Amino acid sequence: MLEIKSLSLTVAAAPGAVSAICTLPEKPICILTLAHGAGADMHHSFMETLATALAEAGIATLRFNFPFTEQKKKRPDSPAVAQQAIAAAIDKARELYPSLPLFVAGKSFGGRMSSQYLSVHHRKDVAGIIFYGFPLHAAGKPSIDRADHLKAIKVPMLFLQGTKDTLATWDMIEAVCKSLKKATLVKLEGADHSFKAGKNKDMIPVLTTATKDWVKKKI
Repeated sequence: MLEIKSLSLTVAAAPGAVSAICTLPEKPICILTLAHGAGADMHHSFMETLATALAEAGIATLRFNFPFTEQKKKRPDSPAVAQQAIAAAIDKARELYPSLPLFVAGKSFGGRMSSQYLSVHHRKDVAGIIFYGFPLHAAGKPSIDRADHLKAIKVPMLFLQGTKDTLATWDMIEAVCKSLKKATLVKLEGADHSFKAGKNKDMIPVLTTATKDWVKKKI
């Protein structure tokens, strides 16, 4: 039986609060903050399905809207604003469930903004960060510039990446992860940036299992 809690987070740089949802299993082993990507909000089917699957595997999640999606704007927030939202989510998760190990996670933009935050704020209450598709570069413009800040992160990192992700050329994301002492890279054969890998392949169970296996080693 899962418990769903609706919450709100105060983000200093945003007018008003942003919405959040906590999905809780009966006996959680940890909690993740779960930040959405640039193209959808926390109610996107991927976010909801992943949160439910993680909860069924014993992992609580606190997912939330960035201010731009709360205000129904199309342009993503600046990094400074996005990182304030991430900080608010981490603080809320710690406030509500102080005894649970805390991980930070995000889909694409959400993961990148989370890592930028952790590269500057070395929080001892965060056990690790999980990337559900790190957006290493723009589509068709291979580069590793967006990875520079990852070297400053002091907690373990889990990269869940598809081999057909057009925002992270495989050879490049593999090289980046090899250069990071605290990084673990999981190769998802045939999956794209949206974790679609063909009509008959559901990647949510794969993502859930990989997440659980990794966090259990870190708690």
